[in-house]
Amino acid sequence: MSPIVVGLLLASALIHAIWNAIVRNGEDRFWTLAIICLVGAIAALPFAMALGAPALPSWPYLILSSLLQIGYSLFLVRAYRHGELSSVYPIARGSAPLLVTFGAALVAGELPSSVGLAGIACVSLGIILLTLGSNRPDSKSTIAAFATGIFIASYMVVDGLGVRLSERATSYAAWQAVVAGFLIPLSFIVIRRQAPRLPRGKAGALVIGAGILGTLGYCIAVWAMSRSTMGGVSAIRETSILFAALIGTFVLHERMTLQKILGALTVTAGVVCLSAG
Repeated sequence: MSPIVVGLLLASALIHAIWNAIVRNGEDRFWTLAIICLVGAIAALPFAMALGAPALPSWPYLILSSLLQIGYSLFLVRAYRHGELSSVYPIARGSAPLLVTFGAALVAGELPSSVGLAGIACVSLGIILLTLGSNRPDSKSTIAAFATGIFIASYMVVDGLGVRLSERATSYAAWQAVVAGFLIPLSFIVIRRQAPRLPRGKAGALVIGAGILGTLGYCIAVWAMSRSTMGGVSAIRETSILFAALIGTFVLHERMTLQKILGALTVTAGVVCLSAG
């Protein structure tokens, strides 16, 4: 994996950790996530129109991925309703890299190198250590977090297949952001039977910023899957847990335990392996 791709994916991981922290701290997490998605879709629409539509064979994958992201969003909100960011986030994101690797091997015959496998294993082990260093979540949040991880792995594999049929990765990424970005808040409106309201003041500005950056972050991941293995892309993107641990320590003043330190170092070693493999 090239250093440019690794660097962009690390930026994507940082963005993801930030917008999840915003969702977790939102007064109404349901609408916070819906507005983030809607803002992202509006921001992506001009780029999607300018780039043109991706190739027709990629559209079933694009639509299926968008539907899977509705399930991901619903379980993510449910997990945050019952658990803290430092408990839920590592489980949800940590289960994805290995699931994506297995899924890519099954449906695309995509097998990473031995160094790449070592990197994926290191990232996953580091994520487990980070989870052990946080407060144990209750059963409801644990189940919801694992379900979230399954949806993450599913839509990433689907997007990994779709972007390779699109003939233009940037176009696929932009249109995926538009379709998913409108479908997610629409599904929430159907469930709540009311329209979302943008938070006022600083909270509103944070949500708008998170929407724009969050869309950019996933577009980077989709683009990267057209140039590298799905499992490798997923593993590096899940280093967002490392950034979440740093945010928790230095911004939210959470206690950094030995398990968290070891987890952070293991994740870093995994990223080095993935970059080399």
